Amino acid sequence: MNLKNTTVITKQKNSWIHYVFRNYILYLFLLPALILTIIFKYVPMYGSIIAFKNFSPMKGIWGSDWVGFEHFSRFLTSPNFYDIFLNTFKLSAYGLILGFPIPIVLALMLNLLKGQKLKKNVQLILYAPNFISVVVITGMLFVFLSPTGLVNSMVTLFTDKPISFMSDPAYFRTIYILSGIWQSAGWSSIIYVAALSNVDPQLHDAATVDGASLLKRIWHIDLPALKPVMAVLFILSAGGIMSIGYEKAFLMQTPLNSPTSEIIATYVYKVGLQSGDYAYSTAIGLFNSVINVILLVFVNAVVKKLNEGEGLY
Repeated sequence: MNLKNTTVITKQKNSWIHYVFRNYILYLFLLPALILTIIFKYVPMYGSIIAFKNFSPMKGIWGSDWVGFEHFSRFLTSPNFYDIFLNTFKLSAYGLILGFPIPIVLALMLNLLKGQKLKKNVQLILYAPNFISVVVITGMLFVFLSPTGLVNSMVTLFTDKPISFMSDPAYFRTIYILSGIWQSAGWSSIIYVAALSNVDPQLHDAATVDGASLLKRIWHIDLPALKPVMAVLFILSAGGIMSIGYEKAFLMQTPLNSPTSEIIATYVYKVGLQSGDYAYSTAIGLFNSVINVILLVFVNAVVKKLNEGEGLY
């Protein structure tokens, strides 16, 4: 019995090796991406050890004193921990809830356009904001939403005074999320448009002959085709729910709106690069990464139960 098992394993191994050699060109194409991933994603993990040390640039990583979980405890017991953590979670969660369906709707609408020229022009308009710099986007927000900007010019027609959109904490999340949806929704719809291109048109023709309305055809034909892609993208989005880039939040941040605009990413930037407390900022970043991994595993398990065993892994 053991000899048979060994023979089967050997055949499987030889078959795998033969497959690799037969398709070596494909693996050569994959090699640069693999090397870059190792260099820029895995090698930097070595630096995470300073989160457990009282790091000093003069002593180096191994020469610095070991302090264990002191920096983590310092962050968890800091007076602003609750506000920073909640701001980060709310900003990302609201963005996911409001922004996730928009690319799906855009893809369904683009799929209904018959003229190829019109479809390409609409796609160009929708994709264009993705290529605008975050700095430019933020500058546009400050110009349009300033007390003398275009939006407040319309507001003053109905009210006595303009609204301080960029300095009022109550408006920060709304502006951040809506501008993010405008910038990324069109580009995010590409993968859904590609998935819909694989749907057999004869299914729609048959459903139309049977008297199915447009909404029923979308519900019973298009959405089932998008279901696997939606599941994977939702898991990835939910798994990175705490990973908000600091750039846009930092650029939109003012002393007046900081109660809602101060998130983990901006806090890490200020503590690490502006204050020079590298060990403490690394500990905060590592804590954030652990939360993301936990969310990824949890959301994947939930989606697998709701999606008949289909998930990210």
